[in-house]
Amino acid sequence: MSPEPGLPAEGLPVETELPDRVGVLVLGGGLAGAAALLAAAQAGAYAVLLEKADTLGGSTVRSAGLSAFAGTDEQAEQGITDSVGLLREDILATGGHVNDPALVDLYCRRQLDTYRWLKGLGIRYGTIHAASGQSVPRSHPSDTTAMLRAIFAAAGRLGARLVTGAGARRLLREDGRVVGVEIERCGERHEVRADAVVLATGGFSRDRDMLTRFAPLMKEALLAGGGENRGDGLLMAWQLGAGMRDLPYVKGTYGIYHEPHPGEDGTGILAVYKGAIAVNRAGHRFVDESIPYKALGDASLAQPTARTWQVFDATTMAQTNDEVPIYDFGDRLRAGMLETADTIEELAAKLGTEPGVLEATVAEYNDRIARAEPDPFGRVHLVGGVGERRPIGTPPFYAQLSGTVVLATYCGVTVDPTMRVLDVFGEPIPRLYAAGELVGGFHGAGYMTGTSIGKSAIFGRVAGTAAAAEESELEW
Repeated sequence: MSPEPGLPAEGLPVETELPDRVGVLVLGGGLAGAAALLAAAQAGAYAVLLEKADTLGGSTVRSAGLSAFAGTDEQAEQGITDSVGLLREDILATGGHVNDPALVDLYCRRQLDTYRWLKGLGIRYGTIHAASGQSVPRSHPSDTTAMLRAIFAAAGRLGARLVTGAGARRLLREDGRVVGVEIERCGERHEVRADAVVLATGGFSRDRDMLTRFAPLMKEALLAGGGENRGDGLLMAWQLGAGMRDLPYVKGTYGIYHEPHPGEDGTGILAVYKGAIAVNRAGHRFVDESIPYKALGDASLAQPTARTWQVFDATTMAQTNDEVPIYDFGDRLRAGMLETADTIEELAAKLGTEPGVLEATVAEYNDRIARAEPDPFGRVHLVGGVGERRPIGTPPFYAQLSGTVVLATYCGVTVDPTMRVLDVFGEPIPRLYAAGELVGGFHGAGYMTGTSIGKSAIFGRVAGTAAAAEESELEW
């Protein structure tokens, strides 16, 4: 993969010294933390964000930058009819109806005003795309680095500050309530006191031991996500008795290049959502390619070698879009990450599939489409409920050997609709809030594209605002 991305501190409201006391202390410099910081500052609190790494951005700058919103200006301009009710149905259905309905309702209730809040900061969205779990197109692409910079700059104008290279070790609690955090910086321990703490430290996608402990099915998956996503916040909250949700549903993302490569930006590609089929190393199809890419990841991991091919033709290649990394097929071709051939027979020889198998697989797929016959794996659309199957028949032909990567864990602490962290008995842990990837309950058993970025902004705002409302002995 390419070098670790990150947002440099230059030009941002960064301090070199740790404060002794703040109003709202935010841990984690991704989108959830940024939104919490700005919301707290807008509510009048003296807010400070601590980031363990030397750069900001966490998993946010590694994502495809898609936000799932319904009822937006961009959808209207493209003639897309969507609704909050349909958004809610899709999130619950993708999550297998084991999501926390209160969190789903919170997302749906606050998504449009958060979209407007972001646009008010100068965030711009490109062409809307259909994606996993969506019954209508609602993936809004954006430049996540520009988004974070705009949020941090706005927070700085209100007096909020950032400190990098500051890793949280333990939450401090007195008389049953959280009163600050123990920090390690440059090999020294410090205490930062706070009226409220917001955990936005991400998941544990970079910690093989935690994944083995909680998600053993991911043993053959590649690891990515934020470079410091090792479960720090989750473990600190767990020590205080925080409840946990969705740990059994940790999944990987399909479409990542099968081995480290300088052209791999960490998101992979999903040619299957634009017309490709997925085949195993022998050349057989093994899955309905339109299902959510986390489920595609599970299916691929179950195949021999846990690596499979995405096979497509020039018609799908023509759908390449450098605005959306998962659909940037042209860049993969230029980077030498795709096999290409003028015929399926030639492609099969390059892929090393079993004799005649890939040819027969593609021929059967095309024939069923031509005859309008049901697909043996149940595929009806290209992705979710959008797009009709189309044959793979226009040369040249392409294939990427794809693996499954754990980009995010999407499980963690239990929270209420004000983002207060709840203990194992469902009682709030006073003055402790959480937002972003380490929150459990929202996604449930599945993941709809765009709800990670969307959730981070929405829940981060809620957490920051609620944390700023905690009683303080100081005047900020």
